[in-house]
Amino acid sequence: MAKNMNNLLKQAQQMQQKITTLQKELEARELDISSGGGMIKIKVNGKQEILEITIDKECVDPTDVGMLEELVKTAVNQAVRESQDMVSSAMSKVTGGINIPGMF
Repeated sequence: MAKNMNNLLKQAQQMQQKITTLQKELEARELDISSGGGMIKIKVNGKQEILEITIDKECVDPTDVGMLEELVKTAVNQAVRESQDMVSSAMSKVTGGINIPGMF
């Protein structure tokens, strides 16, 4: 029984090390997302941090700020979703599909 417990603890420690390494790798991964046919571009990392936002000057219309706001919102939401999907997919490979709350 003690041997099984030691093996289980060892496996948990190995998984934690893999997760820690993966978290660092994911922080460095970047996704480029766009909306409005490329008029709004967003770069996001694996921590769901927005690194860069580029807005094409052609979509800046002072009489239609609502359109610009909608394009930015769409791009940000898509960037966050894709970043979360990237992290979730990478984590499930390390954890064997086990969802570990608070890992990212």
